[in-house]
Amino acid sequence: MYVPAPNAVDDESQVRAMVAALGTGELVTVGADGYPVATLLPVLWDGDTVVAHMARANDHWRSLLEPTKALLVVTGPQAYVSPAWYASKAEHGRVVPTWNYESVHMSGTVRVHDDVDWLRTAVTRLTDAHEQPRPEPWAVTDAPERYTSGMLRAIVGVELTVERVEAKRKYSQNRSDADRAGVVAGLRDESDPRASAVADAMES
Repeated sequence: MYVPAPNAVDDESQVRAMVAALGTGELVTVGADGYPVATLLPVLWDGDTVVAHMARANDHWRSLLEPTKALLVVTGPQAYVSPAWYASKAEHGRVVPTWNYESVHMSGTVRVHDDVDWLRTAVTRLTDAHEQPRPEPWAVTDAPERYTSGMLRAIVGVELTVERVEAKRKYSQNRSDADRAGVVAGLRDESDPRASAVADAMES
């Protein structure tokens, strides 16, 4: 990933927080025919391992039966930035449109798990990560055991051993304070909730 110095996120705790907040990632590998294959997965990053699962009906997992190099792309808030929002537009006019966003790329070796105990543990951990903050969290054990067992047979586990992490937050860090304030104000005026999310991130 191209990461200019002002946009680099080097603090590991911040990178992990970004991934945890988003909770999903696009798993990209190369298929037997040489073409890339991608699947959006729920993910949980713990230590140097990312745990996920995908539908058994998705043929993507069959190309992962042997340990395979993979890229997991976790994409956060993003929005178009109009040059009309920059204070410097009125000063000299030398401004162009851009796109503000954040992204984490994790590269490593991915493997498939078909063991029901591994799957149950993974699904329970993924569910708890999203449910625990709720007032009345749902648990895997809330569903009938027979139903849960059937659902587990419909998925396969995916485990990525993370070997490299690159993180980027492109939020107008290269602009003046006045330009950044203009971008935030412009994003706030948009009706797109993604724009509001980027404005929130810029002010955090």
